[in-house]
Amino acid sequence: MERLVENVITPNKTEACKRSTLEGIGYICQDIDPCILASQSNAILTAIVCGMKKEEPSDSVRLAATNALLNSLEFTKHNFDVDNERNYIMQVVCESTQSPNPQIRVAALQCLVKIMSLYYSYMEPYMKQALFAITLGAMKDSVPEVALQGIEFWSTVCDEEIDLAIDVAECFEKGQPPAVSSMFYAKGALQFIVPILMEILAQQDESMDDDEWNPSKASGVCLMLLAQCCEDPIVNLVIPFVKENIKKPDWRYRDAAVMSFGSILEGPDPAALKPLVESAMPVIIELLRDESPAVRDTVAWTIGRVCETLPEVALHEAYLVPLLTGLVEGLSTEPRVAANICWAFSSLAESAYDAASENSGHNGEPRTYILSQYFNVITERLLATSSRPDGGQHNLRNAAYSALMALMRSAAQDCYCEVQRVTLIVLERLESIIGLEHQIVSHQDRAQFNDLQSLLCGTLQSVLRKISKEDAPVISDKVMLALMSMFRTTTTPATEGSGDQSVINGETDKTKFSDGVQEDALLAVSALVEAVGESFVKYVNDFMPILVICLRNHRETQVCMNAVGLLGDMCRVLNKNLLPHCDGLITILMEILQDINAHKSLRPAILSTFGDLSLALGSEFWKYLPIVLETLSQATQAEVNLEDPDMVEYLNSLRTSCLEAYTGIIQGLKGDGPQSTAALEFVAGHVSHILSFIQHIGADSITTEDLISASCGLIGDLVSAYGSSILSLVEVDGIASVLQRGRRAKASRTKNLAVWATKEIRKLKNTTNSTTSLLLQDKKMFSSNDPLFPLNSLSYDLYILRK
Repeated sequence: MERLVENVITPNKTEACKRSTLEGIGYICQDIDPCILASQSNAILTAIVCGMKKEEPSDSVRLAATNALLNSLEFTKHNFDVDNERNYIMQVVCESTQSPNPQIRVAALQCLVKIMSLYYSYMEPYMKQALFAITLGAMKDSVPEVALQGIEFWSTVCDEEIDLAIDVAECFEKGQPPAVSSMFYAKGALQFIVPILMEILAQQDESMDDDEWNPSKASGVCLMLLAQCCEDPIVNLVIPFVKENIKKPDWRYRDAAVMSFGSILEGPDPAALKPLVESAMPVIIELLRDESPAVRDTVAWTIGRVCETLPEVALHEAYLVPLLTGLVEGLSTEPRVAANICWAFSSLAESAYDAASENSGHNGEPRTYILSQYFNVITERLLATSSRPDGGQHNLRNAAYSALMALMRSAAQDCYCEVQRVTLIVLERLESIIGLEHQIVSHQDRAQFNDLQSLLCGTLQSVLRKISKEDAPVISDKVMLALMSMFRTTTTPATEGSGDQSVINGETDKTKFSDGVQEDALLAVSALVEAVGESFVKYVNDFMPILVICLRNHRETQVCMNAVGLLGDMCRVLNKNLLPHCDGLITILMEILQDINAHKSLRPAILSTFGDLSLALGSEFWKYLPIVLETLSQATQAEVNLEDPDMVEYLNSLRTSCLEAYTGIIQGLKGDGPQSTAALEFVAGHVSHILSFIQHIGADSITTEDLISASCGLIGDLVSAYGSSILSLVEVDGIASVLQRGRRAKASRTKNLAVWATKEIRKLKNTTNSTTSLLLQDKKMFSSNDPLFPLNSLSYDLYILRK
């Protein structure tokens, strides 16, 4: 690195040498771990800033230096901590944003975007002096790439300030001051930024590539972020633009007006937005038939936003029929419009179901809801849309099936016949495409085939969760046969050099072994397990080899995760019917836990499953206790870097799973038989460690309410199982503190568990005190001088035994 720096700062080096060196430094900074380079940040920055200075005559050198700075910002924190160094870096970057060369301007603005993200707390003096003017000027730049970075800057400001608002709320709950306070830059700049963004929205071109990220799309995202960040003040800045332009002859302004309106629906007070949305609904519905596909596309998206944020407006009887008519008609239009309409149907169906559930006053499935009379028509049109020949465009097929899934999930009781019909149609489609696999001739065909299989599995899962317990067995054989056929084509383990992989056009096709099909099929099996219950036992022997393959496929993390989840579901309905397979299953689960290449997210799921297995097997689980308890003991001692939020979340998940496993073991082993008693006695040797673990959780600052809830439940189970023998272990400050936190929790479940555990301890204490008092009285009687009751330990013991 010293040699590279010397290449840049030495005056007589050629332009090519400087440029190449700075590019090399940039690549190093991009690819090497920032921790490794932190010690050399001063030297690296010296070279970079030297190349960026406005006195540098070569634009190619300045550009290479600016790109190198962009890649080095993550390890320059201690430079930004020093006022003079930070001031100099910011000066050089700001000067570069004024370069005549647009590439340098873009790179410099990218640096500002990243600096705002990394060093928000230092930006106040620069915002006033330079950043505000620089970024507003960039947003108005005629070069799209420059304008894009100006918009990205304010989107980043919003992202940071939204996160800070969340941090403030969390710190307030904990009674702690926030580490960084928001400077409310977005709110201060709102009146200047919003008009520019809305004008940029109106600059789009119909020929623009839908996948291309451009200033118009970035402006829509920035408006949404501003609405979430600044809330109510944005409404009065946007509504005049909407009213002025929503009926303009130029489609661009109609589109910009609708996009602006849809973008502010999340963030501001819904009560303030409601009258505005109500007055706009007739115009918006009318625009579903606009001559411009772009406008219709944006209108469909906006209706979806209305359904999410103000569902009562979309479901109002004054708008519902014309709205549904327009949406159903729109399903046969251009793929991009139809895809957004599918999303609108998803939001509408879920909102209608939630409204009906609230009105019914109970948590069960509502008898009817506002979409019931239109349900059959909507499902029919969505099924037709899912089969459109152009379904591969704009993700239309995926959107149609997703909407169908949402509609099935949200179906009221009086829609059950249609749910049955859709179930049979989905089954027919699944059976028919399995037979088409031999027609696959390209990787593109394979991808589309796998995608369709996944979508059908997802839809099947949704309908199976609605099928009644009486009807599920009627179709279960067909469902399982179709899913087993699919598994056989996707779960064959291919080993290197085995020749097991299929070959398409001379290339090895590895996608057939995953591509999302296995995980979706496993979820469908889970739904079937839930639907048929213990009757699933007839499929276990045939299905177990497939489950084992999926469990062993832990390189595909989601496949393995879903397989573990399915095993838990099977435990809950099959109970001891799983016993013949448990030796192999426990072995596989242990292998995954011990494999350093397995993703860490699998560990909590597997540990929880030990509890499910114990509940299923009861006293038969005793043979696995030594290895399972040792594994749990190791997991309870895990420590992570508390500065890393992801690792903190993982640790809490791991601890929760340990508590769930212990709870399942204790509850599963309770019983009257001698084997249960012996197993509980074996676990008794671990009770002290378990309670110490709970106390550690209670004392840890990162502990969540879920952990407290699980801890309280486990305390109650332990007291219930072991009685007075552990009274001294639970009557300690650490356990009392956990129970107190539980009783003061917001969630009713946590409160109830804490109160129950507390009562169990008090009941046990009272019983113990009463027994002790009686025994003392009896002892006193035996120790009297009455010759009829001589002091004799044997007779006293016999007396107590009889009593």
